[in-house]
Amino acid sequence: MRTTKGHGIGPSFAGKNSTHGKKKADMDSIQWMRDDMSLDFTDEQLESYPYILPKSVPAVVEYAKARRAALDGFVPKRLIHKSTLTLPKHETYSAFDEGTKGKSEVSTTMVFVRLMRSLMKSEEIGSLIVPIIPDEGRTFGMDPLFSEFGLYHPKGQLYKPVDHKVLMKYKESSQGQIFEEGINEAGATSTFIASATSYATHACPTIPFYIFYSMFGFQRVADLIWSAADQRARGFLMGATSGRTTLNGEGLQHQDGHSLLMAHTNPAVRAWDPAFAYELATIIEHGIEEMYGQEKDLLYYIAIYNENHPMPPKPKDVDEGIIRGLYRLRGAPQGDGPVVRLIASGPIMLQAFEAVELLEEFGVRCEIWSATSYGELRREGLEVNRWNRQNPDKDPKQPWAQQHLGSGIYPTIAVSDNMAAVPDMIRQWVGGDYTVLGTDGFGKSDTRPALRRFFEIDAVSVTLAALSALVRDGSLDAEVYATAEKKFISS
Repeated sequence: MRTTKGHGIGPSFAGKNSTHGKKKADMDSIQWMRDDMSLDFTDEQLESYPYILPKSVPAVVEYAKARRAALDGFVPKRLIHKSTLTLPKHETYSAFDEGTKGKSEVSTTMVFVRLMRSLMKSEEIGSLIVPIIPDEGRTFGMDPLFSEFGLYHPKGQLYKPVDHKVLMKYKESSQGQIFEEGINEAGATSTFIASATSYATHACPTIPFYIFYSMFGFQRVADLIWSAADQRARGFLMGATSGRTTLNGEGLQHQDGHSLLMAHTNPAVRAWDPAFAYELATIIEHGIEEMYGQEKDLLYYIAIYNENHPMPPKPKDVDEGIIRGLYRLRGAPQGDGPVVRLIASGPIMLQAFEAVELLEEFGVRCEIWSATSYGELRREGLEVNRWNRQNPDKDPKQPWAQQHLGSGIYPTIAVSDNMAAVPDMIRQWVGGDYTVLGTDGFGKSDTRPALRRFFEIDAVSVTLAALSALVRDGSLDAEVYATAEKKFISS
């Protein structure tokens, strides 16, 4: 391999910084190239910049045609064999449809691990699931899978691990199904690309789940994720330990409030921020159906969290709202007080629930909405805007966000553990006053309550934002806000 810039086009070009600025070769360079390639042109013929025509090099043409024939033609083409996969039944995903029992609390990361085990044990696609983990899988609670499914190593277990006596020991095997890549995000993402494109490169679809610290996903390997999209990859990117305030105690290193925003910049990525177990299961079920049933070239980025909380049972008829990005969890109770609409996602949903109770003390009633994907809401909104723009003679359409939030009857408060720009993506389709609370700025090492108070996304901040909006629209007197601020801030 020659790595000299300008190699082959003469000594006045080769290896010189000026090569970038050269637009035309002088006659000395052209004569040098002629001699270097043993061409038959005379100096006089070179004056007219002659072409080398195929008929003048029949042996080269014959060789080139033979090589192209061996490679199945002149133009490369992508050969996609229709998938014959049988996808799992809904029961594979339904373990948390009834919610947690009693005082049991789980994080969405724990829910994902349990769902992963169900998928890996399914008769239909179990052997095709490819978990990929850079760094350390135990952090995500994946160690129960180690001994059951094994960690892949082509030569098997070559040493005795320090935890060999425990039930959930570190077990490597040449038949292992889990890829534990070490602190090598680029290598792990390359493994993901290999698996996510196997449906085309090997006519054998495999289903990768790349599980990583969310901070070290799009921030660190965004270019490789773009490469995956360019190669029409299909698979799941699981942004574990997500949130600017949810993974506290490690300062800047892990507190991620921007990966969801970065994910939405990639046209192939569908980015999700579920709060509950049933939302996560519904999104993954839909993703497998889209990518491996309908054979769409998509990547699903899903933020999952390490904060334990009770998981509610799945309400009826919410699947469409979960997939489209927004649905109502609860309407405002009957009564005479003013109403606000609260929208939340991820573990910050708990802060919204607490704010509901605080607002009731001031006679305020609340609607509660779950935003599973502001990005999908925005994607559809922009598509509808384009249709309306190109069809001015027809009745305008309304995107999902506008259908549900566009009336402007109530002020709306959206709160997120991500940058304010994430919920702000749907502002143009929200009617009336729209207040966004997010976690802009650097992370800090402190307790979750302190961090959430600092970033103004805790229940008190949501409550004050709601009261402020009601004062602005004339539904409450300013004294109510002043009383609440004095009560909460002084405490």
